[in-house]
Amino acid sequence: MSAKGHFISFEGIDGSGKSTQARMLADDLRAAGHEVILTREPGGSAGAEEIRALVLQGDPDRWSAETELLLFTAARRDHLERVINPALAEGRIVICDRFADSTRMYQGLSRGDLRGKVDALHDLMIGREPDLTILIDMDPGQGLSRAKGRQGHEERFEDFGTDLQTKMRAGFLALAEEFAPRYRIIDGAASMNSVAEQVRNTVQAYLNP
Repeated sequence: MSAKGHFISFEGIDGSGKSTQARMLADDLRAAGHEVILTREPGGSAGAEEIRALVLQGDPDRWSAETELLLFTAARRDHLERVINPALAEGRIVICDRFADSTRMYQGLSRGDLRGKVDALHDLMIGREPDLTILIDMDPGQGLSRAKGRQGHEERFEDFGTDLQTKMRAGFLALAEEFAPRYRIIDGAASMNSVAEQVRNTVQAYLNP
């Protein structure tokens, strides 16, 4: 699809602050007069949110990695059809908290070598990447401490511990090299406002090359 809008994704390990930064960016862009859709994955549409609840709540071992991959792909397809593509076609900026890169990491790397299947399903059923991906890079121990401190019900992946977070950080940095044209890396260890300023400057440079 040839979209008129702009598709920006945020990636990073759990607790990196990406969700907060996505919200702050959306507020900044709206204040500047842009039409913005702020969404998330898994989720973002009614059907995808139902799948989110299935995957992120309960026993961490309730689903195999292959089953998770199918569930996340189904959620992403619905999200794409009902929210992302229509908004882009209307010329809006879509900011998404996680997209396919998270599936490449969590299902493609964390519990076996499923990257080939992840990419095959993505090519078959999704077929698009973000225009710009902002990676909030964070020390795994600090990120896990933040994530567990939220005391929410969605701790599906936090429950796998620091080893997974360390592997995920390395994996995201590898993705930033693999997809270098669309990736920008931001240091998540800085203060929230400092990170927000870096994100804002990065997005402005993308929107106004």
